[in-house]
Amino acid sequence: MVSRRGSSGGPDPVALIEIDLYGDLMIAASSADEDRLSPDRIDEVLRVVRRGESGDGGGDAG
Repeated sequence: MVSRRGSSGGPDPVALIEIDLYGDLMIAASSADEDRLSPDRIDEVLRVVRRGESGDGGGDAG
């Protein structure tokens, strides 16, 4: 058996986040009216925030 670097036997937190995001994309795709999700819709589902934009609609508090 080959052990991974830093493996503690527990779940990989990065992999769990990726699985959750993949699930969100699958749900969005299955409920979409169109054949494909637009890049903007994918960014919305994945909660992508571009530079210069805030995710809450307001200004930067600090």
